[in-house]
Amino acid sequence: MTTAAPPLVLTRRRINIIFSALVAGMLMAALDQTIVSTSMPTIVGDLGGVSHMAWVTTAYLLATTLVMPVYGKLGDLFGRRTLFLVAIGLFTVASVGAALAPSFGWFVVWRGVQGLGGGGLMILSQAIIADIVPARERARYMAPIGALFGLSAVAGPLIGGFFTDSSLGWEWCFWVNVPVGLAAFAIGWFALTLPKRRNTTPLDIAGIIALSAVTTCLVLATDLGGSEGWTAPWTLALGAGFVVAVVVFVLVERRAVEPVVPLQLFTNPTFAVATALGLAVGLGMFSAIAFLPTYLQMSSGQSATVSGLLLVPMTAGIIVTIQGTAGFIARTGRYKVFTVAGVATILAAIVWMTQLTGDTSLWTIGAMVFTLGAGLGLIMQNVVLAAQNAVPATQLGVATSTNNYFREVGATLGVAVFGTLFTTRLAERLGTALSANAEQAVTAGILSPDSLTPAAVDAAGDPLRSAVVFAYADALAPVFWYLVPILVVALVLAFFLREIPLATEAGMVARGEAVTEEPTPAAEVQPVVVVERDGMPAGRPSAGE
Repeated sequence: MTTAAPPLVLTRRRINIIFSALVAGMLMAALDQTIVSTSMPTIVGDLGGVSHMAWVTTAYLLATTLVMPVYGKLGDLFGRRTLFLVAIGLFTVASVGAALAPSFGWFVVWRGVQGLGGGGLMILSQAIIADIVPARERARYMAPIGALFGLSAVAGPLIGGFFTDSSLGWEWCFWVNVPVGLAAFAIGWFALTLPKRRNTTPLDIAGIIALSAVTTCLVLATDLGGSEGWTAPWTLALGAGFVVAVVVFVLVERRAVEPVVPLQLFTNPTFAVATALGLAVGLGMFSAIAFLPTYLQMSSGQSATVSGLLLVPMTAGIIVTIQGTAGFIARTGRYKVFTVAGVATILAAIVWMTQLTGDTSLWTIGAMVFTLGAGLGLIMQNVVLAAQNAVPATQLGVATSTNNYFREVGATLGVAVFGTLFTTRLAERLGTALSANAEQAVTAGILSPDSLTPAAVDAAGDPLRSAVVFAYADALAPVFWYLVPILVVALVLAFFLREIPLATEAGMVARGEAVTEEPTPAAEVQPVVVVERDGMPAGRPSAGE
């Protein structure tokens, strides 16, 4: 499967150089999402796509989810360096296309192409870290990437708001990716010294097509179910298509020589539990994160840019716990305790959020979202670490991509179902609030719930403002109860997660593609790192197998 050649020599200096290439690529993807979210109302207004705004998010989400397993499998078969550069290139070119988009349709297309690159950046960065860093030390390297996403949640809205409100225009939300992308590509080209592999087995084309059908039907069905109704004809048709596609996918994968998602992975109890945990937590946490900013914006009367800063405590919670646990995991090799604690903390935060009311102070809300962030920081990277550590080194890419794929599926389902419950309740309560304050609503120019804006509500003053804020709180808080059973199941799963001793060899070392400068005792693991390059002999299982 691979060509015999001198192995790489792993040194601290080389691992840091490679890690810098990964960070550059991930920074671009992380910032893009939060920058665009702030500018979206202006973008769709300028391009005439307000009534189809959801397609912008759907295109990116669908493309990202589609390619995750493909990047993971191809990376295992052919090596990850070229794929990582391709992902950066796709993302950068698509940014130019989005900035120059002449119509809403073309803008959606280019956002989809960005998703093709973004999915690769996410999966390949995690898999490359697993290739060059032992599982015992991996948390120290994955933690900065998690913190990077947290920091982008703060910086992105501010940058996006600045571009949109200034004379530069929203197009600069995409132009800014070009120099960053070129720099990331240059760093990756010169610094990302990784082996290439020669694969002789046939690609699982049928499996890729079947999985694409599964993902497309699922994403579109949940999107239409949330907006058009779960019994709408197209929703039901896509749901039926999803079931058929799943059956076809399983049949195809059972016969494939190199399946894009090896079904035997799910016979591994540790991998199966870690992946189920990712699904459950994705279902719960993204639902909460998706709709909290809307409530905060309406209750505070702030602009979208400023209200985004109200989620800073969540970012702080993520950074504190993700950085605080990395050293402990490296010293002790224990990670299950943080996984259990993470789910329990998220569960506590969600239960606390059911107590939201119209007069809940921003300080209390800040404490709630800090608790939620702390829980996410405890579990986010550890679920991926557990999945990677449970499989042979030859399957690091596909294990990483499959775990992330199911988390994205959970997030898609959670946001759609949670959103339907929230918006249905919200429409009823806003109708009541506006009817009770009809004269004041007409004076403020609020003729229907659809015409509500934070600025208009804030300008209208009380009692209308209080009525609207209480309507949002009354609609949002009880819906959090629907997430509690899901997180209880996740907590039970966390207790059943088998804690396999963390591997003390990097993935490339375990496969015979690299060597360390000197033997590393299990009791005192040092971070590993890379030196000169070339190809590598065939692999052997990781220490965590």
